[in-house]
Amino acid sequence: MRELRRDPVIGRWVIISSERGKRPSEFTQEQEINNSKICPFCPGNEHLTPPEIYAFRDKETKKDKPGWWVRVVPNKYPVLGVEGQLRRTGVGLYDKMDGIGAHEVIIETPEHRKEMNELSDDKKLEDIIWMFRERIVDLKKDMRLEYILIFKNRGSTAGATISHPHSQLIALPMVPVRVQQEMRGAKSYYDYKERCVFCDIIQQEISDQIRIVTETEHFIAICPFASRFPFEIWILPKYHCARFEDIQRNDVSSLVQIMKTVLTKLDIALDRPPYNYLIHTLPLKEANQVYYHWHIELIPRLIKIAGFEWGTGCYVNPTPPENSARYLREL
Repeated sequence: MRELRRDPVIGRWVIISSERGKRPSEFTQEQEINNSKICPFCPGNEHLTPPEIYAFRDKETKKDKPGWWVRVVPNKYPVLGVEGQLRRTGVGLYDKMDGIGAHEVIIETPEHRKEMNELSDDKKLEDIIWMFRERIVDLKKDMRLEYILIFKNRGSTAGATISHPHSQLIALPMVPVRVQQEMRGAKSYYDYKERCVFCDIIQQEISDQIRIVTETEHFIAICPFASRFPFEIWILPKYHCARFEDIQRNDVSSLVQIMKTVLTKLDIALDRPPYNYLIHTLPLKEANQVYYHWHIELIPRLIKIAGFEWGTGCYVNPTPPENSARYLREL
């Protein structure tokens, strides 16, 4: 049974997913990436995944068969399930609700060993980004859902268990505390200055020219001023836009080019590091779009989070973002 439980002190929701339960002995070793000869995400092995939700494929090919270049399937071991009712209950002072949501896998390419930045066909690369948008547009019709996070884990240290390039989507029946904090900060800034804080960050970085990694006509990649991690990178649209799913098709090409450049620079500089990237976008039911600005946060997994960071929420970054940006910019 899946359920969400709310921490009564800070309001953080935690997913209790017993279907993914582990015995104590299973936590003693880091989980290795599945490098077996049979990859469930490779063409010809479509029968090894749950039934296809959606795909970009050749017209003459059939669902759950080869011929696709981007394919979406339900996660075989979902943290939340799409079926059922969103029942909210109380247990004394505690609050919980059924684990309703969606957990999908976006298989980015039929090619087992080629990451997004290594693909040569830019049109199919753009379709990966467009698929992210298509899935949000479809899932936001479900009124039970409040927030959708699209993210990628590369490497076992970053949480990946299959090496074939893929991203994931989790749709939630609540807005996570981390997102609420970011929204509160952005709204407070807007209420005081009547400007979007992310738009002001972009203008400041263009003026300073010391934390920019690269930029295109419509997007900019920076190492943020208060970077939590070495070589942390944010990718932001230069134009104000609160919702990722409002991206226009002609802007996808620009986003793809900057992502290819950034990921390639990281691969060269850090020898193909494990990383996570996350798309931060406005919650589905939030109407006020003037103060928020969607963006991608890219975090190479180079250091471990230890007791001080867990205990305080204050991160220790041994590499100044100015140094990280200069090194990547000069590659």
